[in-house]
Amino acid sequence: MKIIFLGAPGAGKGTQAEKVSERYNIPAISTGAIIREAIKTGTEMGLAAKAYTESGALVPDEVVIGIIKERLAKDDCNNGFILDGFPRTVPQAEALDTMGVTIDMVISIEVPDETIVTRMSGRRVCANCGASYHTEFKPSKDGKTCDSCGSELSIRRDDAPEVVLSRLETYHEQTEPLKAYYEKTGKLKLVVGQVEVADTTRLTFETIDGGIS
Repeated sequence: MKIIFLGAPGAGKGTQAEKVSERYNIPAISTGAIIREAIKTGTEMGLAAKAYTESGALVPDEVVIGIIKERLAKDDCNNGFILDGFPRTVPQAEALDTMGVTIDMVISIEVPDETIVTRMSGRRVCANCGASYHTEFKPSKDGKTCDSCGSELSIRRDDAPEVVLSRLETYHEQTEPLKAYYEKTGKLKLVVGQVEVADTTRLTFETIDGGIS
């Protein structure tokens, strides 16, 4: 079983990839994580990626694709895998096809932009102990300080509304065209993200069980 998860930043695709990994006992492969691992272990492609990351540049497609290829060759991928964060663009999807990788299903977690902005911009974190809160869904008692240690809560830069909107714009421009790319193959499945994570997981499992024989 070979699955790709698509979804805007904050849609919850990473969480669902982990749930599917646990249930079906196949690895969830996050692009960011395997690039860091390749750099750490010093593979040929990892060393190439390191040169870019150390200079602050984006890792180019050919290096990312090489790292993905290295990862998919490992034994734990023999019975399938989940790709989370790759492909990000149509050229990357075409490269995956060129590698001879046959994908069984592409699941797109659908969540409206305004919901994502609310989710992410409402997150608060305690810099002292790491506890996390949400202004709407999980507020601290006074909404300003951590219930555990009393330190002041802050918003991470990546969660600022203007940053979230910028990331969403990039997703719509670069990654969302993948939905049309995979729809033409009949492999695209849409899962509407729910308020409760467990409900989204249930719909995701139903989609997989109903779509793969």
